[in-house]
Amino acid sequence: MAEWTTLAAAIAAHVQDGDCVAMEGFTHLIPFAAGHEIIRQGRRNLSLVRMTPDLIYDQLIGAGCAAKLTFSWGGNPGVGSLHRFRDAVENDWPGPLEIEERSHSDLANAYVAGAANLPFAVLRGYTGSDFAHVNDRIRGVTCPFTGEVLAATPAVRPDVTVIHAQRADWKGNVHLWGILGVQKEAVLAAKRAIVTVEERVRSLDAPPNACILPSWVVTAVCEVPRGASPSYAHGYYERDNVFYRTWDQISRDRDRFRAWIDQHILKTEDFAEYLSLVGDPKVQAVYQ
Repeated sequence: MAEWTTLAAAIAAHVQDGDCVAMEGFTHLIPFAAGHEIIRQGRRNLSLVRMTPDLIYDQLIGAGCAAKLTFSWGGNPGVGSLHRFRDAVENDWPGPLEIEERSHSDLANAYVAGAANLPFAVLRGYTGSDFAHVNDRIRGVTCPFTGEVLAATPAVRPDVTVIHAQRADWKGNVHLWGILGVQKEAVLAAKRAIVTVEERVRSLDAPPNACILPSWVVTAVCEVPRGASPSYAHGYYERDNVFYRTWDQISRDRDRFRAWIDQHILKTEDFAEYLSLVGDPKVQAVYQ
């Protein structure tokens, strides 16, 4: 059952060195606050999984938290490369990074297989592609009914999945809406799940067919207003496009990156202090 706790306590209890960690959220609801806390607590040798490792994983990789990355696309959306990711792959800085590249359809199906406690997923998505030449974990399996050869790919079963959502009730039931990626499947596939939310409410008052994660699939819930910034949370705040452009310059240089991490994450107590430091105009309103 879900336990309401602080983000620092949730990360300390449920994210350990060497864990396989999935941090999902597509375009919005990206759990930046949780990513910062993992850096702040100095986790190491993590096997990170994310369909689109954008800025949040660039920060984790550059901070030395990651030993492996499983992904299907990587970049700074609308801007360019992830320079800390590239530096790790090309130059082993700050350490070697093992990569496992898959397709979007592969990872989406792999999360579904993990949620169903199946060992692998089956798909047609690799027909005509060269992915099998760069990832030897993509295998073929013959359909026992038609004889068709399909692609088989290992299920994803994270030790812990971390997501951000709009709200949760006092029992820990979570409600999220807007563009949904694979958050639900990633939570159901995980051994443990941490959810940060914009607010705690007495009642979700969710409409029919809403995406609800029941409290019994969530391990910890943490109230972290603006916890997805600089991405956005539908219905709460917009994307900080300026930060995404600025990050391109910050992350290009190792020394500038380390200075940014040190000042904005390692020397801040929590995400609220980080937001105050970067001058988020809404901070005083939500953290007063």
